[in-house]
Amino acid sequence: MVKLVYENEDTSLVSRFVEKGYRTIPSLWINGSPLPPELCAKARPNQTLLSFLRDIGLTGTKLGCGEGGCGACTVVVSKSVNDKLLHTSVNACLFPALAADGLHVTTIEGIGSWKAGAKSHDQDNLHPIQKAMVDMHGSQCGFCTPGIIMAMYGLFAQNTGGKLDVEHLEEHLDGNLCRCTGYRPIWDAARSLCDDSKVEGATGPCGVPCKECPERDVCEMDCNVEEKKQEGENGGCCAGVVTTCTETKVMEFKQVVDEKYGEWWKRPDTSFPQELTTSSKEPLLVVDTSIHSGGTWFQPNTLEDLLDLYREFAPQDGGLKMVVGNTEVGIETKFKHMVYPRMVYPKESISTMYEVVETDSHFHVGACSSLSSLQSLCHDLMDKESTAKTAKPIHDMLRWFASTQIRNVACLGGNLATASPISDMNPMLAAMGANIILASRPVADGGIERRTIPVKDFFLAYRTVDKKNIEVIERIDIPLAGKFEYVSPFKQARRREDDISIVTSGMKIKLKPDETGWIIEDISIALGGMAPKTVMATKTMATLAGKKLEEETFAAARTVMQDEFRMPENVPGGQAEYRLTLACSFLYKFYLFCVTELKKEVESSIDKDSLPALPVVASEEESAVGGFVGAQKPSISGTQSYPAPKVASGFEESYFAEEKKEAEVLDSPREVAKVDSVGKAATHQSGPLHWYVYYEFTGEAAYTDDIPAPENLLHGSLILASKCHASLASIDTSPALDIPGVFGVYTHEDIVKLGGDNRMGPILLDDVAFLPIGEKVQFVGQVLGIVVAVSQEIAEKGTRAVAVQYDKELEGHPIVTIEDAIEAESFWLDFRHECKRGGDVEAVLNQTEVDGKKLVIVEGSFRSGGQEHFYLEPNSTLAVPSESGTDLTIYASTQAVTKTQDFCARVTNTPAARVVVRMKRMGGGFGGKETRSVFASCAAAVAAKVSNRPVRLTLNRDTDMSITGTRHAFLTHYKAGAIIQEDGTVKLHALDVQLYNNGGCAFDLTGPVLDRALFHVDNCYNWPVFRCVGTPCKTSQPPHTAFRGFGGPQGMMVTEHVIEHLAHKCKVSSDMLRRDDCTPFGMRFGDGFTGKWNVPSIFDDLFTKLDVPGRRAAAADFNAKNKWIKRGVALMPTKFGIAFTAKYMNQGGALVHLYTDGTVLVSHGGTEMGQGLHTKCCQVAAQAFGIPLDDVYVNDASSDKVANTIPSAGSMSTDLYGMAVFDACKQILKRIQPIRDSLPPNATLKEVAKKAFYDRVDLSAHGFYAVPNERCGYDWFKERPEDFPDDLPENSWKGHPFNYFTQGVAFAEVEIDVLTGNHKTLCSDVVVDVGSSINPAIDIGQIEGAFIQGMGWSTIEEVVYADDNHTWIRPRAKTFTTGPGTYKIPAFNDVPEKFNVSLMQNADNPFAVHSSKAVGEPPFFLGCVVFFAIKDAIAAARGEDGGYYELRLPATSERIRMACMDEISSQCITTEASSFQPKGSF
Repeated sequence: MVKLVYENEDTSLVSRFVEKGYRTIPSLWINGSPLPPELCAKARPNQTLLSFLRDIGLTGTKLGCGEGGCGACTVVVSKSVNDKLLHTSVNACLFPALAADGLHVTTIEGIGSWKAGAKSHDQDNLHPIQKAMVDMHGSQCGFCTPGIIMAMYGLFAQNTGGKLDVEHLEEHLDGNLCRCTGYRPIWDAARSLCDDSKVEGATGPCGVPCKECPERDVCEMDCNVEEKKQEGENGGCCAGVVTTCTETKVMEFKQVVDEKYGEWWKRPDTSFPQELTTSSKEPLLVVDTSIHSGGTWFQPNTLEDLLDLYREFAPQDGGLKMVVGNTEVGIETKFKHMVYPRMVYPKESISTMYEVVETDSHFHVGACSSLSSLQSLCHDLMDKESTAKTAKPIHDMLRWFASTQIRNVACLGGNLATASPISDMNPMLAAMGANIILASRPVADGGIERRTIPVKDFFLAYRTVDKKNIEVIERIDIPLAGKFEYVSPFKQARRREDDISIVTSGMKIKLKPDETGWIIEDISIALGGMAPKTVMATKTMATLAGKKLEEETFAAARTVMQDEFRMPENVPGGQAEYRLTLACSFLYKFYLFCVTELKKEVESSIDKDSLPALPVVASEEESAVGGFVGAQKPSISGTQSYPAPKVASGFEESYFAEEKKEAEVLDSPREVAKVDSVGKAATHQSGPLHWYVYYEFTGEAAYTDDIPAPENLLHGSLILASKCHASLASIDTSPALDIPGVFGVYTHEDIVKLGGDNRMGPILLDDVAFLPIGEKVQFVGQVLGIVVAVSQEIAEKGTRAVAVQYDKELEGHPIVTIEDAIEAESFWLDFRHECKRGGDVEAVLNQTEVDGKKLVIVEGSFRSGGQEHFYLEPNSTLAVPSESGTDLTIYASTQAVTKTQDFCARVTNTPAARVVVRMKRMGGGFGGKETRSVFASCAAAVAAKVSNRPVRLTLNRDTDMSITGTRHAFLTHYKAGAIIQEDGTVKLHALDVQLYNNGGCAFDLTGPVLDRALFHVDNCYNWPVFRCVGTPCKTSQPPHTAFRGFGGPQGMMVTEHVIEHLAHKCKVSSDMLRRDDCTPFGMRFGDGFTGKWNVPSIFDDLFTKLDVPGRRAAAADFNAKNKWIKRGVALMPTKFGIAFTAKYMNQGGALVHLYTDGTVLVSHGGTEMGQGLHTKCCQVAAQAFGIPLDDVYVNDASSDKVANTIPSAGSMSTDLYGMAVFDACKQILKRIQPIRDSLPPNATLKEVAKKAFYDRVDLSAHGFYAVPNERCGYDWFKERPEDFPDDLPENSWKGHPFNYFTQGVAFAEVEIDVLTGNHKTLCSDVVVDVGSSINPAIDIGQIEGAFIQGMGWSTIEEVVYADDNHTWIRPRAKTFTTGPGTYKIPAFNDVPEKFNVSLMQNADNPFAVHSSKAVGEPPFFLGCVVFFAIKDAIAAARGEDGGYYELRLPATSERIRMACMDEISSQCITTEASSFQPKGSF
């Protein structure tokens, strides 16, 4: 029985406050309409706007992270202020539902939708932003798309008539994440809508850009002729290549916008309800009496009322918590589970708390005014002489403060009150001499008392401030900087955009001239990230005060700073040496900044001749001035090239050509086809297809968590272990069952009652659904059971109430890292594999010469870290029982439909035939939902089976990241040799590698991942003598699993590291070493084996086209002139084998129905996660039947349509299911051929199908395809047969692991800031051989997305655990990086500034459908070219004497900075600087 009783003691307050004029029901308006009062009354004080919106059915707004870090929840709120409408984007996952009182909320459903029945672009009802995103392929999985569109909508809405300039867009589109696209097409879509978008290219004397000229085809002017000629040389259509670029697309879409969408830009204003133009003056009180125990909400409208509330309630238990943006309180309540029974939200009518005012001496900033309003004011005042010195540093720091969505609601008062030790603005305010004005009303009906305190004195200790509980921060007064005063902000984070600082600082100096030079009259240095609170560098400041402005003065101060802020190795947050190095580097940057600014002011001074000489700064030192904080954000653009569309014949022609007649049958529909479908750049269509693609852009696409709630739905929350390396003693569920709204708690005992099998695992059954009592807890976060309740909030409350007891910890301590595992010999030895050829590698590598030629030997180690999948849609399952609980329908976000079916059936003791798993669409997977989604579905299935009620289980982002595993971290020890030839060239000779990967506590896919690393550890290079041994390690981390590349990137990184090491020791360019032609496991290239070996030609073409030697020379010249900014370049190839090495997995099925109206329904065994599988399969079917693509449809992946399926993984899905679809179509075509022959030649498919139906011809077919036996499978332990031919490669008797290889080459140029470790990618050029593309747009999108994901893995994405390197995290083995706050994937600002992608021409593939190639995973490794370009830049900073070093992956800002090994960093390292390595989890 569910308890539904809750009493709020504040109900007694209602009558008193109503008498004072308070309302008790909020006024909520959404998408132009008011909500009825009974619905408004359901909004709770502790409820977010996102939760409320989804409760009322507006599910287009997504829950991606719950902490405002991904932007999937973005909506726009609008209000009328002084007869002006203000529109701002906000994170609905943080914004309180009751804060929307009196505002107009616009969601994705309210800006545009696809009209039912519309079948053309002209009939749609899309907003131009949605249309631009559709046309420019700005979506793949689609989960993040509504949030991105709403962020753009908010920016355009701020400008009347939609007039937005590109710079403003680039500055503020910073609060959303996308894991699929690589951002470039989204940038194109956004820029195409801007009023000042520029189109590069020639402009004729007529004044019209040649590309825009309506007479371009006939114009004979030189400018036009030359530009068309260049387009042809670069691959114009006439050259057999289609080339599109940002500029062209922007131009083309701008014409569409201008013609069609003029009125749409006014929609934010026209849709604003007139009733809200006069905002309600009445205060609001909401007392929650629901079972959610949501507390009480006060919304006073005067300062006196606010202070009275503080006097009455702040001293009581629970106090009174002020909420404005909820950006901090929302985090505290959701993730720290803090409870605030009373919250107060001051209305904007309290003007002193919301005004931002400029006076002659100060900026007066209301404590509740948004950071965006302060940023906007400072932007307007940056060019004003009297305010520029104050406005610009504030503006520049705020640019990088969180995101636009956060800044739109967050306030300075909140920053100060929460006293975060890593706040960006608090050090700035402290350094600038700002004061805080505190207000209180100690006596009822008395006057307001105010107290002033300097910001620098406000912070007492960690999260503790000098504020009485009855006081509120009313405003902040910031003094304006005067003559010869300079202020500068500093910040370094793991990622530039939307990231908390590692170290942040504000510095202010006041100079005065005298006869000796420029004297430091006063200086303020405030730091964040260097102590438990914002601190002033008092000793450093004392050293500088009164001294002469010169480098020696600051060098002496740096020494003092090092002593003042040196931190212990295990300091909370870690990175002790780096943080100190940053603080000292900021100090040096500040000195150079002051000299630069002083020079400007002196030169503009009327008495400059009487002023003393300026300090002298060498030209190469000037590069240290500034940094990304004050720099303009880059424009992202790119070019995409692909062969002209064609319908290529592939493996289907030979595979299905049993009879010539059948082949002719397959050809016949093409004669009546309106258009070809294969080879066209059709719009990406995830889930439902064609015009239904627009659903992704309108919020109408339903993901698992969006499925309408069935009757009696229960929500689930997992019970997780809080420690590991101990036995589970007991689980007391009674405290949870006592909570109103909790329905049940289910554990291993319930699986036993069902008669289910608790064991799980894709290979070994070494994992469990729910851990039984008495067994060892394998990892922190292991699932112990599930709580189900009437809402998600109550289920989570129930989970926290469950009392879990553990027995005494086991002997020793948890094995966390690979080094721990090696020391403890914790391995899966049955899966240790070895690959070797060419003789005794140890003997060879002990030589110094080979055939009289010098053999250069290198040895060392290399480490690559894990990577969080960070699919935007967390794991989600809806389990629905039927037939009295005997049947189960499982709606799951999974890549493995059959695996989910199998284990849900096993754990609930239900026959598989009675369990149907359906997968509509997935918000990203990347391998993370291949196996590690299954446990969540099993938990929901158990709860649904036992309760006989539907159960929805959607993991919170932090839970998902804590327990689902990541990419495997690798540790490699290597020894390699290369021969110096007589002509000075270098030839690779021998490689000996020991690979170890961290598999976590259960085997999952660790063995196959390691095997693929072994298969790819050679990358594209021939090592005549080779040995590689792979050992999987068992640790106390969560089970690690598949991730895009599946071990291949980890293996290839090793050889690329070795190549760099050998090139350094041989004193040659690494470009010289990066070519050759065979693989250690015996596969051969060529048409009869794995297809043409294209890497050498791609490498040479790119090398020549880009003039790589010239680019290297230019970078070297730049580096010689700039000491503190360095550039690096890299060129790198890849090959990626396509096939599952487990032979049985190389199969796929499909079901095709031809309906009598001539349309086709396709079902297949694959799942759509944004990779375009459904689209390509439909293109195959449309081509086979000769019908338009719009006439083919895929509904969902379902185990009752296509059974016994293989997970969508390994980039194999199009190869398998495209062929299976083709097979099914072929069968139907063969059956209807006699009918076609009996009808007129121009008969449509509809007419043929209708007659076939009446003639009782079966119009459905099941297709099937299996990769031929001789083209897949590998047996590691197979001995060489006695009769095996000697002329075949060594190891080839073991099998043929890959059907073919997808190949490619990438180039990158980067720039690093030596003093901070910040880096940016200036350009990237990528060429990939994808065969004959079925859909070039999808393939290019996959390449771009994979490249950015690979770039992220190798640069900023760092997974951290509680291990020996991170003892400040507890308990041991806990995952620390559990959300966007601690784990950073690439953001909009991280994309290469010039991002060019090309598909190779003339690269047909005879081994796959329509001569295509797999594309999802292979390009991932090419993103790692950025890593090696960074390494090249670091080498320039280290100089020739820097020696070779191991740059561990990822190349974070910390690793970049500390590897540069300059004087500043060396002074901050207490150990030997040359061998210092920043800590990591491997």
